[in-house]
Amino acid sequence: MSVPDAIITLIVVLLLLQVLVRIPAALRGQRRERSLCGAFAAFATAWWLRTYIGRAVIDQLGISELHILLKHVLTITGICVLLTYVTDVYADEDGDARHVKITSLVHRVAARASVATVLCLAGVLFFAMDRTKTGADSPYFIGRHIGEPGLVIYMGLLYLYTAAAAAVCSYQWARAARRAQRWPLRTGLAMMAAGMVLLVLYAILRTAFLLPTAVAVPSAASVAQQEQITDAVLYSGFLLWLVGAVTPAVRSLVGRVQCMRAVIRLHPLWRDLVVAVEGKALYKPSHLLGGHRAAALVNLARDILSHDATPQIRLGRYVTEIRDVTHELRRRVPADLLPRAREVAEAEGLRGADAAATAEAYWLKAALGAVGHPAGAPVRFDTAGDDFASEVSWLVRVANAYRSASPAAVPLIASTATKQPAHHASRM
Repeated sequence: MSVPDAIITLIVVLLLLQVLVRIPAALRGQRRERSLCGAFAAFATAWWLRTYIGRAVIDQLGISELHILLKHVLTITGICVLLTYVTDVYADEDGDARHVKITSLVHRVAARASVATVLCLAGVLFFAMDRTKTGADSPYFIGRHIGEPGLVIYMGLLYLYTAAAAAVCSYQWARAARRAQRWPLRTGLAMMAAGMVLLVLYAILRTAFLLPTAVAVPSAASVAQQEQITDAVLYSGFLLWLVGAVTPAVRSLVGRVQCMRAVIRLHPLWRDLVVAVEGKALYKPSHLLGGHRAAALVNLARDILSHDATPQIRLGRYVTEIRDVTHELRRRVPADLLPRAREVAEAEGLRGADAAATAEAYWLKAALGAVGHPAGAPVRFDTAGDDFASEVSWLVRVANAYRSASPAAVPLIASTATKQPAHHASRM
């Protein structure tokens, strides 16, 4: 595989990954994700048509240069959809600003001109250019039609459309990069802006080469040289844009994976608590086959993959419901249950945070035995977690201790749960 083919394959793979990542959100009806998904899909197909396989598939239709037209039509489609996304994003942020109004104007013009541009390209290609020439004459589209007036018109329309859209996107992303607070987003936006600058440069270089060809036909060597130079600019620009677009997406994906891992770790604790205390869970845990162990994996999958839009939302729900059940249990247990749980944890040789997490896990196990007791004022209950992130981290630690709790330890403190709880107000 040649270097250009390897680069094109890499670009197609990165574009398809972007499509796959955004398909779930697009299917849920999120307009921006749907726009991005459509733009990436159009660009992926356009780049695929640059490969030998893509050209061979379309050439089977028997229409000369059809793969060139389809590639450029898909490029225009991707640009138009990308402009829709950019316009929507920055119109929401600062709809009355001059730069947003200019972007909206360019988008409206581009959307209305896209159909006319495609029709013009098709008309010029089929009626004003010599399509009897083949790859034997030149491996490059420009090389096959160099010196034809139709080529200048055809490529001029395409490059004008591309350069205008890329310039608008570059300006908006550069401006957003300056204002971004987090470095992954700032880096990604800066790379996207730089990529668009290179695409504008690509269009300018191609146009500057083509205009004189209407008067004097350059040599085949000159055509090949400019193809190599401008393709290098095109590949660099698109890869920069793609890597920049991937950077925030990767950060988002990492966040989703981390939240999903936390949900899976919290699930056993969450399930035991919301099953024991009814009315606290927004969605009841899955109970296929009566909760039999044979269906444990299916029930787990249904709980951690259904109902909520994202893992982040599901994690927030789990934390809230665990704390709601904990508060309810505080109203039904003896006041000395937590100190006794701490003593048992320390008797096992645990100290510091390990002892505190294990004590809380023991407290929860013992407190589940007091669900049927009369409710009173909540007893004192000390726990960790000043914000959501630290609370999640702490609850994961408690859940780990809950799963590995010593069977012999809980009975040592559970006996106190049979006593009537001390009804006095306290703090969480």
